[in-house]
Amino acid sequence: MSDNLIEVRNLKQYFNAGKSTEVRAIDDISFTIKRGETFGLVGESGCGKSTTGRTMIRLYDATAGQVLYNGVDVHAPKSKKENHALNRKMQMIFQDPYASLNPRMKVLDIIAEGLDIHGLVKGKADRKQRVIDLLETVGLNREHAERYPHEFSGGQRQRIGIARALAVDPEFIIADEPISALDVSIQAQVVNLLKELQEEKGLTYLFIAHDLSMVKYISDRIGVMYFGKLVEMAPADELYRNPMHAYTKSLLSAIPLPDPIYERSRVRHPYNPKDHQYEPEDKVEFREVAPEHFVLCSEKEFNEMQVARV
Repeated sequence: MSDNLIEVRNLKQYFNAGKSTEVRAIDDISFTIKRGETFGLVGESGCGKSTTGRTMIRLYDATAGQVLYNGVDVHAPKSKKENHALNRKMQMIFQDPYASLNPRMKVLDIIAEGLDIHGLVKGKADRKQRVIDLLETVGLNREHAERYPHEFSGGQRQRIGIARALAVDPEFIIADEPISALDVSIQAQVVNLLKELQEEKGLTYLFIAHDLSMVKYISDRIGVMYFGKLVEMAPADELYRNPMHAYTKSLLSAIPLPDPIYERSRVRHPYNPKDHQYEPEDKVEFREVAPEHFVLCSEKEFNEMQVARV
């Protein structure tokens, strides 16, 4: 069995393909996610992070490329039974806890929906007990099962979303900016909960976010996206210690710290996309500039990075 649970190969997602209004939301990206690890995907708003997650879980049909789960192409035609099994193994936690929960359904029914679809409960009593167990797993209590989403805070709603994703015992969870809509005081609680669940259940995560400090805290490896392209990928510590691409350097230089002395002297590095307007003969590729550290660059830039590392 391969160490890689997820393999994304040359994935493309174009909207209005072939028209003058074509948008290349994902433009030929490739990466892998190992079993049990958290792969962080970062970048500014509109760079294609959420579209990548939604395409991987088949909320969008891919324009081209492959997404392999345990070696199986998720976008290839399958029987109803195969699709059913795949849906159970891949789940998603959505960005907006206010919009992702049906306001007309009780929490009991929201969480139990996956249990019902996949036939994982034997009766009403078993169904309710499973939901109560899930609520307690995410730090809520049994009384919450009979309430409606509007009766909860944002952090509590996101915990309900996490419980819903866990209900069918998935192996892989796409967390699409799960903390961006929450208060800062609640963000750490939700991220710590995700880490605890990962250790207990052996989960694999794709963690999408634009908060670089939080991504470093939770991720084993990080990919940096810019305008649909993956421009850099490395282990979390290596990326923060030794960023190579100018866009990554720009992102890291913008991270604020609660230190007024540091903030007064902090140097920000604005990114100029014109610095990377390549010619066809430049052969821009994703190159390994250090062990497990990949950068989208030309051969000339690659050689310069190699010299800089020595």
